[in-house]
Amino acid sequence: MKIRTRLTLLFTLITAMLLSIYSISIYYSSKEAREKSFFSELQNEAIAKADLFFRSSLPEQEMHKLYKNNTRTLNEVQVAIYNSDKQLIYHDDAKVDYVKETPEMLSQIFQKKKINFFLNDLQVIGMVYHYEGKTYAVTAAAYDKYGYDYLTHLFTISIISFFSILILIYLAGIFLSKKTLSPLSEMVTQIKKITAGKLQLRLKTTKEKDELNELAQNFNGMLERLENSFDSQKHFVSNISHELRTPLSAIITELELASEKEKTKEEYQETIRYALEDARNMVKLSNSLMDLAKASYDPNEISFTEVRLDEVLLESYTKITKENSEYKVSLNIEDSVEEHQLIVQGNEYLLQVAFNNLIDNACKYSPKHTCLIDVKSNSKILKISFINTGNNINDEDLQHIFEPFYRSETSRQEKGHGIGLFLTEKIITLHHAKITVASDQNETAFTVIFDII
Repeated sequence: MKIRTRLTLLFTLITAMLLSIYSISIYYSSKEAREKSFFSELQNEAIAKADLFFRSSLPEQEMHKLYKNNTRTLNEVQVAIYNSDKQLIYHDDAKVDYVKETPEMLSQIFQKKKINFFLNDLQVIGMVYHYEGKTYAVTAAAYDKYGYDYLTHLFTISIISFFSILILIYLAGIFLSKKTLSPLSEMVTQIKKITAGKLQLRLKTTKEKDELNELAQNFNGMLERLENSFDSQKHFVSNISHELRTPLSAIITELELASEKEKTKEEYQETIRYALEDARNMVKLSNSLMDLAKASYDPNEISFTEVRLDEVLLESYTKITKENSEYKVSLNIEDSVEEHQLIVQGNEYLLQVAFNNLIDNACKYSPKHTCLIDVKSNSKILKISFINTGNNINDEDLQHIFEPFYRSETSRQEKGHGIGLFLTEKIITLHHAKITVASDQNETAFTVIFDII
């Protein structure tokens, strides 16, 4: 069922419930008002008849005749009067006695002074009447034809109005839901045109500050991110293909040349050495890509535990200096850094990959292959700086330094693939930290900043 139909039916149902409550309230209020009003009329009629009987000189026969004449055109009230001994002294029509007063009923009237009750369709009132020091019981009964006719008419009008209003409400609901959801239908039409090859398309937005316009803006934002992701992915795949093709082509060329003609043992060994070097470069590239894939996982799928950063730094320091004997790395942790400030929630393997890249990068581009790791903190943050001396990085290169496969003219002289810093930034961001770079006065510093909890 479409939202438009569901909203229309729900709106109609709620309106029907409210109308029902309103109609029922009106009907029962009118019914109760009719009962009270007619009991009041019966009381007035009983008093009038009693006054007429006791205070006028009108004979009883004339009163009977007056009653019978009225019953032909009106629902005349039938009145009966009893004395304190419960003896009947007057009745409008004893032959057609509606109430049929019993001694128990009369006793109740004398005791309670006034009673009201229903007798089938008749309403009956019993009351005490005083005249010349004597007490009498007066009953009055009648059928409220006009009152019941009014209620029947009210009920009929309510039913007709109820269904008529429901039909109008349903039609109005269709119109309003169609008008309200028409922008959504237009969005659906626009979304159907967006494909993988047409991610540049966007939904139309307006200046209205409503939910649908907010939805369109957020959807456009998602498309923007998807388009950037697709472009980055295409660029990434293209660069990977290029980086892998270069060492593979070199290996194939070297092996083909070696197989085409006879060579000396030394020449074969040199060919093997070149091929091994290219193969090792491919292994490094593959490992970097594997680490990049791990850093790109959903954070919820990566295992985070308490990690001591000083221990990770020592492991990175040991690993890098062992693999590169010409590298000189020094670690300085200020005395103000407390032990608990070095503990973070993180993934030890990924943090070591990031620190390895930063140490290796610092040593690689330093003329003396040196890297100073400086750790300092205050009450809020922990800073780990990887500092080397050498040529400054120009401002243009600084803007692109964390982009994948980006290599400056200076960096092209050294071996690498342009993945390390991009991977490092991903890992640092994954750990809710940030990394900055500054290059000035022949000194370059990459600084990783952790918030202290």
